[in-house]
Amino acid sequence: MAKPSRTPAKGAGTSARILHDGLVIASHGRHCLVETPAGDRLICHPRGKKSQAVVGDRVRWQASEDEGTIEEVVPRRNLFYRQDEIRTKSFAANLDHVLILIAAEPEFSEHQLARALIAAEAERITPIIALNKSDLVGPFERAWNKLAPYRRMHHGVLPLSLKASGEADHASLMKLLAGKSTLVLGPSGAGKSTLINLLVPGASALTGEISQALNSGKHTTTSTTWYWVDEARTTSLIDSPGFQEFGLNHIAPMQLAGLMPDIAEHANDCKFYNCTHLHEPGCGVIANVDSPTKPGPISATRYRIYGELFAELSQSRY
Repeated sequence: MAKPSRTPAKGAGTSARILHDGLVIASHGRHCLVETPAGDRLICHPRGKKSQAVVGDRVRWQASEDEGTIEEVVPRRNLFYRQDEIRTKSFAANLDHVLILIAAEPEFSEHQLARALIAAEAERITPIIALNKSDLVGPFERAWNKLAPYRRMHHGVLPLSLKASGEADHASLMKLLAGKSTLVLGPSGAGKSTLINLLVPGASALTGEISQALNSGKHTTTSTTWYWVDEARTTSLIDSPGFQEFGLNHIAPMQLAGLMPDIAEHANDCKFYNCTHLHEPGCGVIANVDSPTKPGPISATRYRIYGELFAELSQSRY
């Protein structure tokens, strides 16, 4: 375990407080479960609202009896948000990948997929789209074709069959995820629980233990949780329930085009520098939207999603 650092406590004269390094692996309300470099875990509480930590945060904590107090959150590389009916809340930090798991059946929402990709782009996190249930030939072919615009944007799209999974799918996943911290997202029915249990044997039991430690009980399914995939603790998965709750309200409407690669590719070809790409004459984006009379590289569905999100983000500013 790394040696704790000593920093003077306020009003303590020559005495000092000992701060320890830790990783937040779960949180519920004002409680966090923090893991030490040695692998020990303990409950910690933030000192004031400004030190509120999320899963994936590296923190500095101080011991107090059998628990701890988070004194400092180490500066983050990135931060992900979720949106409820009231406000936008941060829920995961310091990610390398976002694995967006969707399935051939039930049919996935392209709007939800777009939101997840925009959130990843905004924080410069590499997204991986995984399409599950490749054993369902007809539905899989339709879903694969639906993902054509995303393959053109150079997003990695990985075909999977978790239910009938063989070593090939497992090996392909592990090659992508090795040594990285990956947030796993997916709508109900996509196979996210199957994926987590495939890569983290005993994940359900771990979730129960963490829930009990945090005294979150029935709220287990609403908690974001960090799992180590390997014994060396170099590869991790972060499981967060829900998919439709992705928060984008921290993004300004005029930033949106730059976060959608197919839109951004033509956004500099507009007549006006402050073009919204919705109605202006001489717009390079509108001119490249696919239509029955004029084929184009921007799918009509993607352009419609852009318009809907622009309206949503504009409304959230007032």
